[in-house]
This record gives sequence, structure tokens and C-alpha cells, in this order.
Amino acid sequence: MRKLRVALVYNAYAESQIASDDDQSSSAYLKEMIFGIARAIRRLGHKVTVVPLTDDLNYLQRRLRRLKPHVVFNQYDDVVHGALYEMRVAAFIRMMGFPMTGSPALALGLSRYKYMSLSLLQGAGVPIPSQTTLIERISEINGNEWHFPLIVHASQEHAGIGLDRHSVVTTKAALKDKVREILKTYRQPALVQQFLSGREFNVGIIGGKKLRVLPLAEVDYSELPGTIPPIMSYAAKWIDSTVEYQKTRVVCPAKVEPELDRLIGETAKKAFRVIGSWGYGRVDIRLDGNGHPRVLEVNCNPCLDNDMGLARSAKRAGINYSALLGIIIKAAFEGPPFDMNLPIFGVHRINPPRPK
Repeated sequence: MRKLRVALVYNAYAESQIASDDDQSSSAYLKEMIFGIARAIRRLGHKVTVVPLTDDLNYLQRRLRRLKPHVVFNQYDDVVHGALYEMRVAAFIRMMGFPMTGSPALALGLSRYKYMSLSLLQGAGVPIPSQTTLIERISEINGNEWHFPLIVHASQEHAGIGLDRHSVVTTKAALKDKVREILKTYRQPALVQQFLSGREFNVGIIGGKKLRVLPLAEVDYSELPGTIPPIMSYAAKWIDSTVEYQKTRVVCPAKVEPELDRLIGETAKKAFRVIGSWGYGRVDIRLDGNGHPRVLEVNCNPCLDNDMGLARSAKRAGINYSALLGIIIKAAFEGPPFDMNLPIFGVHRINPPRPK
């Protein structure tokens, strides 16, 4: 790949509350990851400029006009609390005419609204958990016939936000309590689904026009105490002092039969395409009572920290960290099939050197 000018954009929103020292979703952790990405891209021979962004799109416009990058490496993620610009930032970058890594704005928007994306998947024939229902008022619970156990999510959050030890419910009273908490705390509808007790897999996918499924990663909950539900809660993901974090591990590559491996991979690829994801992503899948894969969530632009998640699966496939980021950059120049260059007035599209 020829030498490129890369603008690495990330969410620099300053949280109103300081995260605890054991919370790895903090701003300090994010900055460490971002500068790790920058170093890895530089090892490919590219020039990288890190662009911190809060909610000022005028600032982003000025910086990109000045930098004239060949590609924008988009790491603007709404996981940092208080920001709701993920979809808008991606759309704005493309409106300026710059190639951009990862998924386009529509896919990012769909993946944020879980019920919408799950409904789309179901309509396209992708299996999802049964009883998937959006609850906007407590009174709606009485109008449904529920089959327990169920799991209750915050319908517009990512990274395990809203999931805890009480998210898996076995009675209508517990269901009402958890839905009430979601409505009050997160000010958004609750997503209710059948809780699947089968094996759980993270399926990493990379590429543009041609997709590659990375070695499967299995979430192993076998060491969790019986009083804690086997789910990827916020504590299990981020709080390293908790039992959930310490007793949950990821096995990669997962030990699965070849036919199941193929079926999980094909299901993940279809879900990835249906949502309109691009470049890289992670599809979370759990097996139902019959051992069939069902899609829990499609994660556009998942975490790119080294030796974790997608990078860990890529490493198992013989792809080092810098090479993984290079593949993601290359996919940005292929462009999603329905993505168009519609530069806003006064902005001229940069003609980048094409990667080999």
C-alpha cells in the first residue's frame, strides 16, 4: 500500500463523572487505544494525525480541510457516555468526500437501535432470539404472554451498558422491575428477548467486497458462580475488580465441529451484509436449545484494541495488528455498494493514491 495521509478521528467527549480506576471504558483507556492504533498505522508507512472530536462538526470540517487526508480512520464511538453523534460524524465525513474506514452512517444508526436492526435481520431470514419485543411502557408487559427466562436490555446502548446481574429475569414481577429501571435510568425503551443458555460466540469479520470470517471466539462462563447469569454484562466487559470480569474468559479459536463453524460463519456474514456493515465488524451469536445459531447483535466498528476482540481473532488467523488495520484501510477505498460521494458545498474530494 502506498503512503497515505490518515486522519484518525475519535470521541474526546469529557465525561462529567470520573470513571473508577478499575473501569476500562474510561477516557484514559480510550486514549491509550487510539494512540496504539496510530502507532500501528505508522508502522505501515502512513502519516497519521490524531483528531480528537467532541460534538463540534465545524471543528471537524476545519481540521479535515486543513489536513486533506487520503482516508479518515473513523474511531468516533458513542460508547463514551453523553455523545450521540456516531451516525452524524460518519455521514459528515462522507459528505466531505473523504474515504472512511468501517461502516457507513446508516449501518451505524441501525446497529445503535437494537430492535430496529433485529427486526431487519428477522425479515431477511436471519435467526434471532424469540420473543424479541420493544417495551416503552410498563403496562405493555401485561399484554404479552411471556416464556421465561428472559433477558432485558437497554435498547439503544452498546458495550454492555445496562446489563447486570439482574438482567436475566424468571418472573413477571422481576421483568417489570428491570424494565422500569431501564425506562427510568436510560430514558429509552427496553428490549426483551428469550434468554438463550447455549454457547456464545463472537464472530470477527473483515473485508470490503470480499469478506473473511476470522477464527471464532467463544465466551466461557463456566467459572461464574451460579448466582450470576452467564451474560456479557458491563462488569464482565470493563470492571476488572468484579467477579464477572475475573471469571469470564474468551477462548479463541473456539473448539467447534466443522459444520457448526461453517453455519455460524455463514449466519454472521449474512447478518453483517443485511445491516450494511463494511470493512470490519463483530457479530455476537448464541446457540438456542436445539444448537442452532441465533444472532444477538451486529457490532459495526467494534473495539480495535490490540490483543483483544477482533485483533485477537485476527492474530489467530496469522494477521498481525498493523496488517489488520491495513486491511481495514484498504476496504475504505472499495466503499460500501450503496455509498455515494456527495461533497458539500465548498469541499473538494481528495483523489488518494490507490492502495495496491
